[in-house]
Amino acid sequence: MFEGMGAVAEELKLIGEAPPSPAGPAAPEDLSLPEPPVIPLSRGIQVLRFNQRQIEFVFKARRKLGEVFTMRGYHDADVFTSHPDHVKSLFTASPDDAPSLTAESPLRPIVGPNSVLTANGPRHMRQRKMLLPPFHGEAIERYAEMISAATEREIDKWQVGKAFALAPRMQAITLDVIMAGIFGIEGKPQVGTPEHGLRTAVRSLVAASTWPIAQWAELMNIGSDEPVGPTKAGLAILDRPTYAVIAKRRGETDLGDRRDILSLLMQATTEDGEHLTDQELRDELLTLVLAGHETTANSLAWTWERLVRTPHAYERLHDAVATGGETATDEVERVITEGMRSRPVIPVIGRRVKKPWRLGEYVVPAETPVLMSILLLHHREDVYPDPFAFRPERWEGHKPGTYEWIPFGGGTRRCLGAALAMAEQRVVLEAMARRLELEADDPEPERAVHRNVTMIPSRGARVVIRSKN
Repeated sequence: MFEGMGAVAEELKLIGEAPPSPAGPAAPEDLSLPEPPVIPLSRGIQVLRFNQRQIEFVFKARRKLGEVFTMRGYHDADVFTSHPDHVKSLFTASPDDAPSLTAESPLRPIVGPNSVLTANGPRHMRQRKMLLPPFHGEAIERYAEMISAATEREIDKWQVGKAFALAPRMQAITLDVIMAGIFGIEGKPQVGTPEHGLRTAVRSLVAASTWPIAQWAELMNIGSDEPVGPTKAGLAILDRPTYAVIAKRRGETDLGDRRDILSLLMQATTEDGEHLTDQELRDELLTLVLAGHETTANSLAWTWERLVRTPHAYERLHDAVATGGETATDEVERVITEGMRSRPVIPVIGRRVKKPWRLGEYVVPAETPVLMSILLLHHREDVYPDPFAFRPERWEGHKPGTYEWIPFGGGTRRCLGAALAMAEQRVVLEAMARRLELEADDPEPERAVHRNVTMIPSRGARVVIRSKN
């Protein structure tokens, strides 16, 4: 779907600007505007196609109906948009006027209602405030050495000449990092400990989530606050070691000396002096473990899937890393930025507008779910000329726009782990470019498949190591 959709022209300007489009709470004179056009398919077919082939589904809808359209899907009517001005109106709106849809997402049955991801209103702000310190400033600097060590250990295991999937190898690195950051455990936990049980369960369930049955399990959970079917059984496996880790940590006497997130959360109190319950801790920890390592890992996998099929970009990166210094730093940043633009792991985010909302030439009623398609936004030809090409050089002299480049979301819901995710990608990408010569095991690009709310490479970004330093 992504390939062959635009010729590469060297003289082409690679960063553009979308024409203005009015957006925000509707003024009285706006209320006579029409509602967006509706995709002319039954609700069941739309849900199935969106779940199985989201990329083809949304690109076709935009071609036929324009940049604002309505899908009869998970809710009665989900309105899609991909205009930066519309995104800005939702990101800068008061959370009371446009609360996040994550409280209604397929993740809610998995991570629970108490997570910073699925909570809205005062609870969300409370959770966010407690979690901010471990993900910023000095904390990120402390993680850098850990990330580097985990990366070097992993690369040492890889064999020259043997095809393998990068995604699970990236997950091994990011899981080591997130386990250390969350639980204070560096390296592999000792066999038989609750921490080892949790790490094993996470790896097993992430692997199982790539099976075809996982997509049907996701459909079974639509509209439910509690997990059902295979999802419920899988979470039971994960919950046992999670609660065991919490119980073990509650018995420790040195919480005040620890800097890991679990210890910090156990010591944190609300404005009323209350501590988090075991259920609240469980929901928060699973959010950080599941969302905090897999998205970063697949972002790295996608970037390499693009690099090994884009020789000029790979050569630029290789040469820059060999040069070192600011040259390497800048090129690594450009490659990461372009990777997250061209293959956003989270393809869509949303808000539920609490009042009539204008989106360009349309108005949607109050209580309408408005979905911002990151995928469509990142492939707008007016903002990103030659949008289907992997062109890290487009970012020379350009910083990503707040409302044009949104892999981490935005506003009060911007991803808490964005700084850590970027730090991980910088260290891992640079180390791999420095130590390895990689090639694709198959020249054909890997298609995107959907797993819960993520978009991942169909074969895990398979590569072959030509040589290794």
